[in-house]
Order: sequence, then C-alpha cells, then structure tokens
Amino acid sequence: MQNKRVLTLAGLLVAVGLVATTACSDQHGAAQAPAPAAAVKTAFPGLTPASGEPTLDGLSQQHPAPGTVATVPGPFDDRFDFADLTLNRDAVSGSIKVTSDVSEILELQVIAGLYDSNGQLLHTGRFVYHRTEDGHDHQAPEELETFSIALPSQLHGRVASAAVGVPVLVNE
Repeated sequence: MQNKRVLTLAGLLVAVGLVATTACSDQHGAAQAPAPAAAVKTAFPGLTPASGEPTLDGLSQQHPAPGTVATVPGPFDDRFDFADLTLNRDAVSGSIKVTSDVSEILELQVIAGLYDSNGQLLHTGRFVYHRTEDGHDHQAPEELETFSIALPSQLHGRVASAAVGVPVLVNE
C-alpha cells in the first residue's frame, strides 16, 4: 500500500511539473516568424552596398597591343598565376593556378576586356566558377582552373586583343 501511495505521489508531482513548465513557456507563438520590424538590422554610415557584378577598374585603362592578352591588376594577384592566355576568333582562354596555399578553389570569377585594334574597350565578358558538392572525393585539392570567355558573335573579326583579371577568388 505504501508503494502505491509513493507512485501516485510521484506521478502527481511529475504531472504538476509538466503543467507548470508548459504554462510558463513562451511556445504559444513559436510557429510564427518574427515580425520584420524585430529583425536585426545593421547599417554602416557612408558604406554603399554593392550593386552588380564585381569588376576591375583597370579594364578601362588597358590598351593591349593587337594579338595579345594582357593582365589587369586585381585584389588577389598575390594568390594565383595566369598561364596559357590565348585569344582566338571565338574566345579568350587560359588557366589559373592557386599559389597561396594548397586548397580547393570554391569561387572564382575571371573578367575579360575585349579591345579593338586601336585598344578601345568593346566589351566585357566573365567566367564564373562555383564549386558544388558533387559527391566525389578528390585525391588532392584542385588548384588549377581553366577558363574560357566566349566572344559575342557580333564582335567576331573586331576583337584584336584582350585583358584578363580576377575580381573574385575564394579558396579553402
């Protein structure tokens, strides 16, 4: 009989405890999203948010010689080397080898300025690489990325030179 009273009392205490904690919790509005006015906002006075794709200011100041592919200085130049830069009727292409460390390239953008025979900028093209988790395991990190930026068909025969640079490089 004593065990039955102890079990009943213990069950009653557990039930009262559950009711008390549920009644005091703030779960009644948990399924609702917070009001937009309550969201955290940050502001940096004088800082203008980015608009558009990243670019390199040096593209407009380049005047590469006909038949050449020049390089444009950018913020990541100390982390990679260009190789095999070529320009043909259809594209400007080459490769980038990361030299700063041994790690996978996660994000990469190569921008190309296309110029006429007088060195005037005709068009800007872009190569974008975004690493995705493809499920296969690399033996070693991939540090080399080849790129190709197609020339618009309306510029075939008019593009005499190019200049390339890297405005975005993210690696592990």
